Amino acid sequence: MDQTNDTDATRRVAITARGGRADIEVDGARIDPSTVKAYSVSHVAGEHPEVLLHVADRGETNWAGMAHVAVADLPDPGPAAAVFLDAIDPEALERAALARPRLGPEPYSLTKAMLTQLGEWARGL
Repeated sequence: MDQTNDTDATRRVAITARGGRADIEVDGARIDPSTVKAYSVSHVAGEHPEVLLHVADRGETNWAGMAHVAVADLPDPGPAAAVFLDAIDPEALERAALARPRLGPEPYSLTKAMLTQLGEWARGL
Protein backbone atom coordinates (compact mmCIF):
# COMPACT_ATOMS: atom_id res chain seq x y z
CA MET A 1 0.00 0.00 0.00
CA ASP A 2 1.38 3.38 -1.01
CA GLN A 3 0.87 5.93 1.77
CA THR A 4 1.16 9.54 0.62
CA ASN A 5 -0.07 10.90 3.99
CA ASP A 6 -2.49 9.90 6.73
CA THR A 7 -5.56 11.33 4.95
CA ASP A 8 -4.66 10.40 1.37
CA ALA A 9 -3.89 6.68 1.27
CA THR A 10 -3.73 4.81 -2.01
CA ARG A 11 -5.47 1.45 -1.79
CA ARG A 12 -4.74 -1.70 -3.75
CA VAL A 13 -7.79 -2.55 -5.83
CA ALA A 14 -8.13 -5.73 -7.88
CA ILE A 15 -11.04 -6.23 -10.27
CA THR A 16 -11.47 -9.50 -12.13
CA ALA A 17 -14.28 -9.15 -14.67
CA ARG A 18 -15.80 -12.17 -16.35
CA GLY A 19 -18.75 -11.60 -18.65
CA GLY A 20 -21.45 -9.77 -16.72
CA ARG A 21 -19.90 -10.13 -13.25
CA ALA A 22 -16.81 -8.90 -11.48
CA ASP A 23 -14.91 -9.90 -8.35
CA ILE A 24 -13.61 -6.83 -6.50
CA GLU A 25 -10.98 -6.73 -3.75
CA VAL A 26 -9.81 -3.66 -1.84
CA ASP A 27 -6.51 -4.13 0.02
CA GLY A 28 -7.02 -7.89 -0.27
CA ALA A 29 -10.53 -7.85 1.23
CA ARG A 30 -13.15 -9.26 -1.12
CA ILE A 31 -16.21 -7.07 -1.65
CA ASP A 32 -19.51 -8.97 -1.68
CA PRO A 33 -20.63 -8.74 -5.35
CA SER A 34 -24.27 -8.31 -4.33
CA THR A 35 -23.41 -4.97 -2.68
CA VAL A 36 -22.02 -3.35 -5.85
CA LYS A 37 -24.22 -2.71 -8.88
CA ALA A 38 -21.52 -1.05 -10.99
CA TYR A 39 -17.99 0.28 -10.91
CA SER A 40 -15.96 2.69 -12.98
CA VAL A 41 -12.24 3.27 -13.24
CA SER A 42 -10.68 6.54 -14.34
CA HIS A 43 -7.13 7.78 -14.53
CA VAL A 44 -5.91 11.27 -15.32
CA ALA A 45 -2.24 11.57 -16.23
CA GLY A 46 -0.18 12.65 -13.24
CA GLU A 47 -2.84 11.63 -10.70
CA HIS A 48 -3.72 8.42 -8.90
CA PRO A 49 -6.30 6.21 -10.61
CA GLU A 50 -9.80 6.34 -9.12
CA VAL A 51 -12.23 3.47 -8.70
CA LEU A 52 -15.86 4.37 -8.08
CA LEU A 53 -18.08 1.63 -6.64
CA HIS A 54 -21.82 2.14 -7.09
CA VAL A 55 -23.49 0.62 -4.04
CA ALA A 56 -26.45 -1.61 -4.87
CA ASP A 57 -28.41 -1.36 -1.61
CA ARG A 58 -27.30 1.12 0.99
CA GLY A 59 -29.95 -0.13 3.45
CA GLU A 60 -28.13 -3.27 4.59
CA THR A 61 -24.59 -2.74 3.27
CA ASN A 62 -21.74 -2.29 5.76
CA TRP A 63 -18.45 -0.79 4.63
CA ALA A 64 -15.36 -0.34 6.74
CA GLY A 65 -12.08 1.36 6.00
CA MET A 66 -10.71 4.67 4.83
CA ALA A 67 -11.57 6.14 1.47
CA HIS A 68 -12.33 9.32 -0.37
CA VAL A 69 -16.09 8.94 -0.62
CA ALA A 70 -18.52 10.56 -2.98
CA VAL A 71 -22.07 9.25 -2.85
CA ALA A 72 -24.23 10.22 -5.76
CA ASP A 73 -27.58 8.98 -6.87
CA LEU A 74 -28.27 8.89 -10.56
CA PRO A 75 -30.32 11.92 -11.54
CA ASP A 76 -34.03 11.40 -12.08
CA PRO A 77 -34.49 11.39 -15.88
CA GLY A 78 -38.11 12.52 -15.53
CA PRO A 79 -37.58 16.30 -15.50
CA ALA A 80 -35.20 16.21 -18.49
CA ALA A 81 -37.59 13.92 -20.37
CA ALA A 82 -40.48 16.28 -19.61
CA VAL A 83 -38.54 19.26 -21.00
CA PHE A 84 -37.66 17.24 -24.12
CA LEU A 85 -41.25 16.07 -24.67
CA ASP A 86 -42.67 19.58 -24.08
CA ALA A 87 -40.49 20.80 -26.96
CA ILE A 88 -41.86 18.23 -29.43
CA ASP A 89 -44.14 19.51 -32.18
CA PRO A 90 -46.98 16.91 -32.33
CA GLU A 91 -47.54 17.52 -36.03
CA ALA A 92 -43.84 17.03 -36.85
CA LEU A 93 -43.76 13.86 -34.76
CA GLU A 94 -46.81 12.41 -36.51
CA ARG A 95 -45.44 13.29 -39.95
CA ALA A 96 -42.05 11.75 -39.16
CA ALA A 97 -43.59 8.60 -37.69
CA LEU A 98 -45.96 8.09 -40.62
CA ALA A 99 -43.06 8.50 -43.06
CA ARG A 100 -41.01 5.73 -41.44
CA PRO A 101 -40.37 2.83 -43.84
CA ARG A 102 -41.21 0.08 -41.33
CA LEU A 103 -44.63 1.42 -40.39
CA GLY A 104 -46.98 -1.53 -40.82
CA PRO A 105 -50.55 -2.61 -40.18
CA GLU A 106 -49.78 -4.49 -36.94
CA PRO A 107 -51.26 -3.16 -33.68
CA TYR A 108 -49.39 -0.26 -32.11
CA SER A 109 -47.08 0.22 -35.11
CA LEU A 110 -47.73 3.98 -35.12
CA THR A 111 -46.94 4.19 -31.40
CA LYS A 112 -43.77 2.17 -31.93
CA ALA A 113 -42.79 4.43 -34.84
CA MET A 114 -43.37 7.53 -32.68
CA LEU A 115 -41.30 6.15 -29.81
CA THR A 116 -38.50 5.20 -32.21
CA GLN A 117 -38.62 8.70 -33.72
CA LEU A 118 -38.54 10.35 -30.29
CA GLY A 119 -35.53 8.20 -29.34
CA GLU A 120 -33.69 9.24 -32.48
CA TRP A 121 -34.43 12.90 -31.87
CA ALA A 122 -33.28 12.57 -28.24
CA ARG A 123 -29.95 11.14 -29.47
CA GLY A 124 -29.63 13.91 -32.07
CA LEU A 125 -30.14 11.60 -35.07
